[in-house]
Amino acid sequence: MEKVKIAVAGAGLIGKTHIKLIVENEQCELAAIVDPFPAAKEIADDYGVPVYESLEALFSDAKPDGVILATPNKLHALQTHECIAAGVAAIVEKPVTDSIEDAVELLKHAKHENSKILVGHHRAYSPLLETAKKIIDSGELGKLVSIMGSAVFYKPDYYFNEGDWRKVKGGGPILINMIHEIGNLRHLVGDIVGVQAMSSSSARDFEVEDTTVISLRFENGTLGSFLLSDASASPRSWEQTSQENKSYATYETEDCYHVAGTNGSLSIPTMQVKSFAKDVTPSWWNEMLERKEEIHREDPLKRQLEHFCALIRGEEQTPKVSIWDGLQNLLVIDAIIKACETEQYVPVQDVTPQLK
Repeated sequence: MEKVKIAVAGAGLIGKTHIKLIVENEQCELAAIVDPFPAAKEIADDYGVPVYESLEALFSDAKPDGVILATPNKLHALQTHECIAAGVAAIVEKPVTDSIEDAVELLKHAKHENSKILVGHHRAYSPLLETAKKIIDSGELGKLVSIMGSAVFYKPDYYFNEGDWRKVKGGGPILINMIHEIGNLRHLVGDIVGVQAMSSSSARDFEVEDTTVISLRFENGTLGSFLLSDASASPRSWEQTSQENKSYATYETEDCYHVAGTNGSLSIPTMQVKSFAKDVTPSWWNEMLERKEEIHREDPLKRQLEHFCALIRGEEQTPKVSIWDGLQNLLVIDAIIKACETEQYVPVQDVTPQLK
């Protein structure tokens, strides 16, 4: 099988991670690095590949099979349009764009050209989420009623001292961290149609929020609650419980999601299931059966790369995380921000009329 040739645009932290995964994977090879900064040349030399200052320069020289866009958010829309115009498949890191309007136009362009574009919400490739989704879809929990989630952790002082932009509006956990969680919640339960939320900055007294509580209404009638805080000394976050990113300390007994239906509940990622037997009437007086689903872990970024290669080769036809998914996640984040500002229930914007 001929290896898929993939270039990486952006040789920063996440870009270096993608580069390493490409080099380690037998299905693909690193074709080039695209980055205008001098440090990128040293990285390219280390891997023995050419470096280009722009996608335009890359495409005019030799088109790869695919590009991973690990560049600043403000460049996502422009560079993805460039890939579509060049007929090159792409993974664009999340968020898909830095505005809803840009995401709508990008989706229209990709649909018109029938392009192969993935959005890098890599947690969708987690075996933990796949196992949880399988349990939910099996009907063992009954009709879904509620989901409780948390991303509660503590960002150290130097995180803010090294980047003053993180202390002002736009630099907080809603925009930086919550978009990951929205992707998870939508994957597990379905689309979100409305939110209520309130936020506080009292822990650090910065302009930006440090803690937010969110209520969620899902299209299927499920209700959810979510606690988000980067100023709470707690390990109840995906990073600290999933054990998928070895950079974080992890705690095997902690969960960050709890899904409940009319017949049972599931805690994630410990995969503890409690449900009533078929011959037992659901009641808080009656005992529930307890079990722990087998846990399998694998690097979601590696699995995302393999899915990307399969799309390029035509072995798979549908992106697991499409531009539409990235747009929906953006729309929910936008609603959360508006709900915090207005202290009102905010419906998630329906952009389908704009796509016609």
